[in-house]
Formats: sequence, C-alpha cells, structure tokens
Amino acid sequence: MQDTTAPLDGKTALVTGGARRIGARIARLLHAEGVNLALHYRSSREDAEALRDELESERPGSVVLLQADLLETDTLPSLVRAAHDAWGRLDVLINNASSFYPTPVGEITEAHWDDLMGSNLKAPLFLSQAAAPLLAEHHGCIVNMIDIHAVRPLKGYPVYSAAKAGLYMLTQSLARELGPRIRVNGVAPGAILWPEQSENVAMHEALIERTALKREGSPDDVARAVLFLVRDAGYITGHVLPVDGGRMLSH
Repeated sequence: MQDTTAPLDGKTALVTGGARRIGARIARLLHAEGVNLALHYRSSREDAEALRDELESERPGSVVLLQADLLETDTLPSLVRAAHDAWGRLDVLINNASSFYPTPVGEITEAHWDDLMGSNLKAPLFLSQAAAPLLAEHHGCIVNMIDIHAVRPLKGYPVYSAAKAGLYMLTQSLARELGPRIRVNGVAPGAILWPEQSENVAMHEALIERTALKREGSPDDVARAVLFLVRDAGYITGHVLPVDGGRMLSH
C-alpha cells in the first residue's frame, strides 16, 4: 500500500506564479520539505531569480525557473515537459497563477474575459491535461488555488468570480477523470494578503470584517493547507479546503 505520509524528499513540483506573494510562500514550504521546484513566472524575473538563489543556497540544484505566458495555451505542454525533464519526474502541479481585478458590469471587455478566464480556468485545465500522464507515473497530485468567491461572488468582480467558480468545478471534475492515480484538490483563500491594487483595499477590509476570526490570514496559512493536501491527504480528492477565517459562515 502506498505510504501517504512519506517524506517529500526528491519529489518535484511545478508551481505557477511561484515568484511572489502566496506562490513564493508555497514554494518555500515545499522546498523545506525536500521538494525540487520548477518555478514558473511570467514577468517577475527578478523576484524569481532572487527566490531561486535563496533556495539554492540551502540546497544546490533544487530549483529551475521557467518563464511563460500561461495565456499562450500551445506553449503549456512544453512548460510541463521542461519541469519534468529537470529531474526526470513530476509529482505535483500547483496551479497558483492568477489575474485579479474588478470588472463592473457595463465596463467588461472581451479582453477582461479572456485574461481572467484564461489565467484562472483555461490555463489550469490545459496544464493539468499536459501534466496528467507524468503525474500518473508517481501517483502525483494537483492543487488548484481557488477562492472563496467561487461560491460567494464578489460584487464588482463577476468575471473573476465566475472563473474561480469554474475552477472549483474543474477541481472536482478532474478528480473523477484522473483518479485513481492522481489526486486533485483545491485551496480557497479568503482575506490573506493586503491587495497590491488600491481599488481592492475597501473590498479586503470588508472581507476581514465578515470573517469569524476578525483578522487577516497569512500566506503561511495557505501554504500549510497546500502542504497538507500534497503530503498528508492521501485519501482526499475532489475537495476544496477553505482558508478563510470563517468567512464562509456569513452571508
């Protein structure tokens, strides 16, 4: 029987959007558990290089950087293959990269739709499809970064909320499609990091007020949830774990 709590030493993970913020924290925690990392970035080259240098100072030869625009769907199989070829295996796919900004009704453009749906739903699907044969070789897993707004739509963000709702259902669908050799789960953060865009600040403050814990969470909270799903959840698939301070309890 497979040892679902075995150490992660020598396993490999592709983390999209892994150079900054929550993606970087997930990368650090997985790396600390012995995972070799393929860190994807789109434009955050300096951040990606700094994180690689930091992690490689602890364990040389444990990180490769992969640049790609995830909206260019035809390049995604080669991105996955490059992650696999770095160490000859692929055990984990973390679909973390995401676009997030308001799209009030009346101002939505097709470019908004293509970007938000592309980064939050289309790319995770085609990355998962490309990775599935490689993940199956080692009973691997996929973790999708979703959002509590997949089930609690955020006013002013209809396209983003719809995209994350699609990713929620995709997580469950892929769990059925890819079992028994691949587990597929998700993490749904709530108020975790202060927004980078000023237009998101008021929303963030309101979200904190509606949590049961009345405080902001940290990237560590999300990273630990991801680690649990990767390392310790050998009999869990098709589930989405809220990391939201109890926000889902309110309406």
